[in-house]
Order: sequence, then C-alpha cells, then structure tokens
Amino acid sequence: MSLSIGIVGLPNVGKSTLFTALTNKGGLAANYPFATIEPNVGIVPVPDARLDALAAIDHPAKIVPATVEFVDIAGLVEGASKGEGLGNQFLANIRETDAICEVVRFFSDPDVVHVNGKVNPTSDVETIKTELILADIGTLDKAIPRLEKEAKRDKAGAKKLEVAKKVLEGLNEGHRARTLGLDEDEQAAIYDLHLLTMKPILYIANVDEDALDADLAEIDGCAPVPISAKVEADLAELDPEEAKEYLEAMGLSESGLA
Repeated sequence: MSLSIGIVGLPNVGKSTLFTALTNKGGLAANYPFATIEPNVGIVPVPDARLDALAAIDHPAKIVPATVEFVDIAGLVEGASKGEGLGNQFLANIRETDAICEVVRFFSDPDVVHVNGKVNPTSDVETIKTELILADIGTLDKAIPRLEKEAKRDKAGAKKLEVAKKVLEGLNEGHRARTLGLDEDEQAAIYDLHLLTMKPILYIANVDEDALDADLAEIDGCAPVPISAKVEADLAELDPEEAKEYLEAMGLSESGLA
C-alpha cells in the first residue's frame, strides 16, 4: 500500500506543473483557475540507492521500490469551506489522502495570473490554513452532539468527546489540530473524524529559476522546500544525460524533486 499525498494550493500556483514533473503523466497544466476539475493521480517509485546496494548482495529476482501516490487536487479559493469554487470537492479529495503537499507561489511570472491579483505567499498560506481549519470546525460542530450522547454510555465515548472539545478550542484559536500536542491516545480517539488539519503538511515554495538557493523563512513552523516547477517540468522531458547537463548548467547537483 503506497502513501497518498494530495498536492494542494490556490489556483495557478504550479500544482499541475509539479504533478506532471513528478509523475511524467502529463496531467493538464493551464493558466486559469480550476484547470484541474477531477483530481489526477500518479504512482511514483521512490528512488533509493540502498535498494541497488542490497540487490547486489542478495540478487533478488525482482526489485520493488516503495511508491508514493500523488493526487493533483483542484485549486482552493477563499470560502471553500462554505462551498465556494470547487470547495466541497477539494476538501473531500484532501480527506482521502494521508498527507498534504501544499504548493505556495513565490515566482513572479506576470503571464500567469494570480487568483488574488498579486503574489503574496504569506496570505496564500493563511487562506488555505483558514479554510482547512473552518472545514474541521464544521466537522466537529456536527460530531460533538453525537459524541455527547456516546459519552453517556462508555468511557471511550467520553475520551473522544474530551479530545474533540480540546481540538475545537484550538481550531477556534487558529491552530491546526496537528500542532496542538495531542498524544497517541488522543490522536487515536479522534482518528475516525478524519480532520484535515491533523494531516502532515510539506510546503513547496514554487520559486523563480534564479531563486532555487534562496534562504526562505519558515511557513507555519515548517521549512519549505524550494522548487521551480518550470525547471522540473523541463527536466522531465529530457533524457538522463541531457538532464544532467541542464542541472550542471544551472549549478545544481540534483533536481528539486529528488
């Protein structure tokens, strides 16, 4: 079973371009909001030099690398938690993944329109964070009355209710559920609520070609990974030798996707 990661972000931040480079699948990449209506899905083998070293010792009949399933999800806009844009579909698609890869626009190409009219990474991150939090608040608002009834019947129900209320309080203060310091028992108690903000998040800073070595500030307490989706898309179309020469010409030792 592979790990499933949803590629998310505002419209026109480079999600589909990144997905195409990751999977060589050729998913639709276009310069208008909601180009991705149905999520594209691609299975990607994880490169690991240790596999080759082990195979040289053991000589297996077949080498099977670990895989990651990437899901290119429709762009989110402000109000998605209330159904704006493709909000309901977007949130449902995220709910089915194990983790979130959020692409944040740092590049300045004037030919690619920004949904809010200007490039502002901090604002973009806050928009998506807010929508995920609001969606989880909605989930808990619906679940807590049911949990209150269950709490009267058994201790497990009481524990779930206690944790749900704790998380709701944190969400209302603007914190993602994953940052609330829940222990393993608390996380297990609310697992079946499938809260969006409990999922691990990796931030991808989609930067201009000349900013790949830029020192970027943390995003929501996490160090972002700088990648130029345009460069990665170009590399995906080259054979290994051409790709190597291209990277050397840019002063890079490996692709950002590696």
